[in-house]
This record gives sequence, structure tokens and C-alpha cells, in this order.
Amino acid sequence: MTEHPTSHEGRQPLAARSQERTRPRQRDAASAAAAASAAIPAPAKGPNPAVAGTGPAAGQDPQAAARREGDRLRFVGAATRRIARGIDLDEIVLGLCRASVPTFSDAILVYLRDPLPVGDERPVNPFVLRLRRSDRLRLTDEETENLPESERLRLPALDPQADLTPAAELCEVRAGGALAEVLRGVRPVFGDSAAARVALPELLGADRTVPSGHRAILAPLRGRRRVIGAAVFLRGTERPPFEANDLLVAAQLATHTALGIDKAVLYGREAYIADELQRTMLPDSLPQPTGVRLASRYLPAAETARVGGDWYDAIPLPGSRVALVVGDVMGHSMTSAAIMGQLRTTAQTLAGLDLPPQEVLHHLDEQAQRLGSDRMATCLYAVYDPVAHRITIANAGHPPPVLLHLGGHAEVLRVPPGAPIGVGGVDFEAVELDAPAGATLLLYTDGLVESRLRDVWTGIEQLRERLATTARLTGPDHSPPLEALCDDVLDMLGPGDRDDDIALLAARFDGIAPSDVAYWFLEPEDSAPGRARRLARRALSRWGLDDLSDSVELLVSEVVTNAVRYAERPVTLRLLRTDILRCEVGDDAPQLPRQRRARDMDEGGRGLFLVNRLARRWGATRLSTGKVVWFEMPTRGQ
Repeated sequence: MTEHPTSHEGRQPLAARSQERTRPRQRDAASAAAAASAAIPAPAKGPNPAVAGTGPAAGQDPQAAARREGDRLRFVGAATRRIARGIDLDEIVLGLCRASVPTFSDAILVYLRDPLPVGDERPVNPFVLRLRRSDRLRLTDEETENLPESERLRLPALDPQADLTPAAELCEVRAGGALAEVLRGVRPVFGDSAAARVALPELLGADRTVPSGHRAILAPLRGRRRVIGAAVFLRGTERPPFEANDLLVAAQLATHTALGIDKAVLYGREAYIADELQRTMLPDSLPQPTGVRLASRYLPAAETARVGGDWYDAIPLPGSRVALVVGDVMGHSMTSAAIMGQLRTTAQTLAGLDLPPQEVLHHLDEQAQRLGSDRMATCLYAVYDPVAHRITIANAGHPPPVLLHLGGHAEVLRVPPGAPIGVGGVDFEAVELDAPAGATLLLYTDGLVESRLRDVWTGIEQLRERLATTARLTGPDHSPPLEALCDDVLDMLGPGDRDDDIALLAARFDGIAPSDVAYWFLEPEDSAPGRARRLARRALSRWGLDDLSDSVELLVSEVVTNAVRYAERPVTLRLLRTDILRCEVGDDAPQLPRQRRARDMDEGGRGLFLVNRLARRWGATRLSTGKVVWFEMPTRGQ
């Protein structure tokens, strides 16, 4: 523990203030006691007022008594203000310790319930008190050598981080016990009172000796509904003992501390719930679609506004495409997070319908208007096609994406900005751009590039320069590692750049080479399944995957047979070779196939059963022009 100066912030007597300016960092015990006594003057000589019941002014000059009470009130005001400044639990407890030592006491022990009750939780008996923090005046080795053995074992041994700590770290409070009765009484008591003489050993440990006389105060810490802990104030023999009015001071300190702890626990619980709500609405993990690698980051805002509406998503689409989404609901509240979850779910549903990006934004705009007239958000929706090496982007008032090319050149893509979602009556425009292999597309929210210290366009330019600098370090023929690139981008944030939460989605375009794609049209006639088998066999032979021919031919025949049965226009068949083999069959019939168990006498109904047994994965997706049924097969080495 470190030495603490006089910790109250109200006006002090002139002697105390001058002593504060001149004392060295390591003062001796006499100087500490003198400084503490200056703030709360010593009682006049005569009978102990707490015992005699004559009050603090007995035997004193009335003016001196008035000054003394004024100093006490100023100390209480300054101490409670210091306690109230704390936001979290540790800050509040630290404020109590720093305000009490050495001005009010020479040492303090603060015990809190473990675990602390939250809200309307029912009390549990017996409950446990844990030593949360202790503080004391620090004496140097030279000073402790001059003290008697009995004094050396008292206050200096109250450091919880020392090896000779006599106070117990844990204490079980049983119903009906002496400590439970004192805590239930709420009011502080002197350490030599009948109740405290039994309760203090139960709290501090049976081998703990408390200084005799009014040199200890046991103060229960009671929140709004229940006792949440206890504080023990201790004074050494080199300063005056506690008075009756000091019980009122201890009660004020304990009450403000307990109420502050109660609010901190509730605030922490609400912040935890909000943070969990925010994170559960974001994807747990990103998909691994063919032809693109993905990485993401999410950073909450500062503690004062940690709940926001930023989100990102990556949604696999038919034809090995992937939708990349980043959005930002305006505001910082639980409502913003809830609206974000609704818009993200709507975007996933619309993506499943394979709508164009501008149509997705249009429906999101309608959904935001249904949620309320003031529900607004920005969003950027992009669809990447690894076969065509193209990307289609539509924007709704969001910061433009940045494309980092393989050679190290970074460019801000020119995408029509559009109006935010929720404005209503606005048309959105999509643009189609090249997505060369090896390039990296960075989608982000405005928290990354905008703050109180810089405007959004300055931040975008800094982001572009940062990406270009990072890419030059890896050379012109290699793209920087995706995860490291995301971390490097976040490193550009300064101390004052965390006014808003940040969502970041990076996509590395690998693409699919034309030599790894086979594509055909099949007329919807009875000969189509046989032709599909022959085409698939030739493609597999060209790729050196003859060992998959039997299984793939069987599955292609079953899927094409189902497609021909209901199609009116030509059926499409596409094979994609990457680290897996993917087969896609498309037709114009909107009905999705469903696997069912065929009976013994049925002639059909077993095609999808075979697909389910032989393929690694399979699925069906409805398109605006029909549907696509696909399955995947492992290649060699898998």
C-alpha cells in the first residue's frame, strides 16, 4: 500500500494546507496523525463525550466546537463527493479508502458480499463476505523499530497484500450470529461495544485483536434492499479515539458507498446484458465460401456509449457467390441494438431470395419505416461472384468501401452514396465493378474513420494510406495476411477516436479460374440425365478426378432428373473445382425439393436420399427465376 495524503477535498484549516504543501512523500507517523487531526480536530480534555453522553462540545469553547463541527461537515461533503465520482465497483471502494485514510482513520477494511446481489435477487443465507480492499498509513522500517511490539502488530499489519495479514479474507455470515445482528442493525457501532466485541472477531478472524477503547468502528454497508458488506475504520493510539459524532460520519460514508456499489452493480449488469445482446446479434463465425477469404472485427464504443447498432454479415448465395453486408443503426442504446438485429435478420432473409443489392436496400428501407418514423440506418450491400470476378455494390448513406489491389494500390470505390435506410421514397442504385484476384475489399462503419478529432473524409484518406503502407511491406506479389491487416487497420485509432462502435469486414478475392469451371445448358427432356452424366464424366477426367466419376454421375443424374420433371426452360448444370467439387443444377421451377422416406413399393423418392448419403453437403436455394440444387464432394486429400 502507498501513503495517502489528506484525502478530503473540502476546505481545510490553514495549518493542514500549509503542511500538505511542505511535507515529503514519505512522512512519519506523527506528521500523518497531525495532518489528519487538523481536518477533524481532537476533542478537548476531559471525560470522553461518547461515554458521558455530553456530546462533542462538552468542556469546549462553543466557537471551537462550531469550528470542529464545520470541519466535520466539510470532510463528509468532500468524502461523499469523492465516493460518488466512482463509476464501477473498484473506483467506489477506492474512493472510500482514499477519503477515509488518513483523514478519518489510520486504516480501513472493506468487506463485500461474494457474489454481490443484483436487482431483486432473493437473499441467500448464510452469505459470504470477502475482503475487497484495505488501506492504511504506511510506516517506514525506522519508524516501526521505535514502536512497541503490541503497536507493531496493530495498524501496520493491515495491508492485505502483505504476508502478515491478520484479517481473514473470507467470512461466512450466519443468520442469528453476532455479526449478522450488527449488520442487520444498519447503524455503525464502536469496536468496544458489546455487540462489536463478538462481531469483529467473527469478521476479521478469531486471532485478530482490535485496539481497545473507541478506536474501531464497524459500519454495515446497506444498499437499497439488503446489506451488501461492512467497513471497519481503525485508529492508532497516536491520535484521538473516535467520538460519538464520528459514528454519524461513518454512517454517511457507509451509506454513500453502499448506494454507489448498488448502482455500480446494476450498471455493470445492464452493460453486460447490452454487450451480450450486441454480440449475440453479430455472427459467431464467418462462413468460408468458395473463392473468397473473410475476416472481421467488432469494437464497442467507449464505456459511456458502449451499446450501438453496427453490424456486419457474410451470406453465401447460389452460384458460389457471397453477399457482404455492413450497416450502422443511428444512436447508442438498447433500442439501436434491437433494431440492428431486426435489420440484420431482414437482410439475411432478402439475401436468401437472391434479390439484387438495390432491391435488398429498398426492402430494408421499407422495414425500417415499419419499425418507426425515426428508425434510420446506413448500409452497404455487396455481392461478389468468384467465377465472373465481379462485385455488385449498392449503398445507403454508408462510407464507401476501400479496395486494396495486389500491387499495393488502395482506392476508394466510387459508389453512389444514396440516402440512409428509413428515409423512404428513395431509389437505390447499384454499380458493378471488377474484383481482381488477390485484391482485398474493406467494408467498415463510420466509427473507424470519423471522430471528434477528424471528419469522415480525412479518416477515409488516412485509412487508404494505411492500407497502402501495409501492402507495400509485404511486397508487390503478395497480399498482406488478412487477420493482420484488420489488426493494423484498428491500430490507426487514436485515444480520442473511440466515440462510436466499429464494425469491420475484410474480403480477400481469390476467385475461381475459368479452367476450374464447367457450365452447360440442358433441354428439359428425357435424354437430359444421360447427357449430364457424360458431360460430368468428361469434366472429371480432364481435372484428374476419375475416382469421383461413379458417385458424381449418380448424383448428377438424380438431381437433373428432378429438375427436368418440373422445368419448362433449359436446365443449367455447373461444376466448380476448388478444394472441393461443387455441382449446381438450376431450373425455373420455384418448388424446393424435400427429402422424404420412400416406401417399399414406391418407384421414386430415393434421389435426395442418395444425395444426402453420398455428398458431403447439399442444399437448395430459391431464386427470383427458379431454384438451384447443389451438392459438394470431397476431393483427394480430404
